[in-house]
Amino acid sequence: MMDWLTLMIFSPLIGILILSVQSAERKTVSLTGILATVLPLLLSLVVYAQFHGGGNLGVSHGWINFGGGMFQANYELGIDGFSLLLILLTTIVSTLSASVAAAQIKQGLKAYFLWFLILEIGMLGVFTAENLILFFIFFEITLVPMFFLIGRWGFVEREKAAYSFLIYNGLGSAILLILFAAIFAKTGTTNIEELKAIMASSEAVSEEFRYGSMLALLVAFGVKLPIVPLHTWMVRVHVHAPIAVVMIHAGILLKIGAYGLINFGLGIFGDQFAKVAPFIAILGLINLLYGAFLAFVQNELKSVFAYSSVSHMGIVLLGVAAMNEAGIQGAIFQTLSHGLIAALLFLLVGIIHQRTHTTKLSSLGGLAKRMPLAAGFLLAAAMASLGLPGMSGFVSEFMAFLGLFETMPWIAAIGTLGIIMTAVYILRAVLGVTYGKTIKAFTGMYDLTRIEMIPAAALLALIVLIGIYPAIITHTLQLTLESIMPGIGG
Repeated sequence: MMDWLTLMIFSPLIGILILSVQSAERKTVSLTGILATVLPLLLSLVVYAQFHGGGNLGVSHGWINFGGGMFQANYELGIDGFSLLLILLTTIVSTLSASVAAAQIKQGLKAYFLWFLILEIGMLGVFTAENLILFFIFFEITLVPMFFLIGRWGFVEREKAAYSFLIYNGLGSAILLILFAAIFAKTGTTNIEELKAIMASSEAVSEEFRYGSMLALLVAFGVKLPIVPLHTWMVRVHVHAPIAVVMIHAGILLKIGAYGLINFGLGIFGDQFAKVAPFIAILGLINLLYGAFLAFVQNELKSVFAYSSVSHMGIVLLGVAAMNEAGIQGAIFQTLSHGLIAALLFLLVGIIHQRTHTTKLSSLGGLAKRMPLAAGFLLAAAMASLGLPGMSGFVSEFMAFLGLFETMPWIAAIGTLGIIMTAVYILRAVLGVTYGKTIKAFTGMYDLTRIEMIPAAALLALIVLIGIYPAIITHTLQLTLESIMPGIGG
């Protein structure tokens, strides 16, 4: 039987091999780099069809064996509805980001695509790994390419942003490594399904160990999400990394934090998560309000959207803390929705920066007259971000707060202030840029090109599709929810 998951994960290697031997001529490198991301996109659609066709996509082979067979870990891959949707998000945003990079990266494009394709292998592996060791290896693979992509091709403070990224995420990785080693030593397995069964037993592992493991997961994935106050590195990356990389970072890499909290936290330590749910809800509330307030006071468009990401990730935490089906669905919807919206917002910010060489709100204004298409897409993305009905942002926020109002109505009521603040800072920034007074005369400005229209239109189409037809996601998520809910008493 064809191993579609392995084929999909490592398919970017074909592009890496071709790029390694071909010339550095820009058009050739651009075409190869983009096509190298199209292949995993096509394979992810095959995996989607196989999943819904009832095909067996699970993979398990002997891999690591030591201690006389006492400890062993297999090469195990598998997917559920949540990971499948994240795989599709990864392959779609990666292809669109590659097309943006081909247009915007001016130097070292060949090296850029080599690192970029390695990064895609890591991202696809993270969402398909079925044991902790394999998950950790793919998780680490994402760190090194990102460090170089930020540090070499970023903006003014790119090196500081790259080292900040590496230090914070390296800290999260160290916690994960220690935790996974402790779980392996305690249970003798790293298989995620086996761990769910073991941790569900009150006698197999002590309550203290399970609580400690759950808190370690919360910190490790809290860095990635990020949870305030572990967020400062992310703001630097959003502001100083190249736009094509920020599309990947905001659209996909932050979602590893949400995926880890839901898949490992709720999936393996459901009982312990339920008992600390009020604390998680408070963390989510802080993220939501603190991020929204700081977004409001920024005078730089990238910073506005960076703090907006902090705020919107708070909704993921609030949905998870609800510990019911509506809340968890809302958290998953927010994970996917924000991935698309953030990628679109930063794509447009990058285009504006390319034309004007600035993203300061005090220097921008009246772009709707000079760049009507770009302004229109920016307004549409802003409406999605603030939760306009008919767009994906509304569905995710509505479901997350619906779940939270059932279990923690006071926290949910306070959290609605964050939704109001989102509308305030988004409209302040975007309307000021598009319809505000023209402050500076920019020369040589032009609207979206055909190449730029393709990723912008594709992302907006997906945002609207999910907004008007959310069943396209809920149908795929059903199996994931069915596996999580019994573990948390649902």
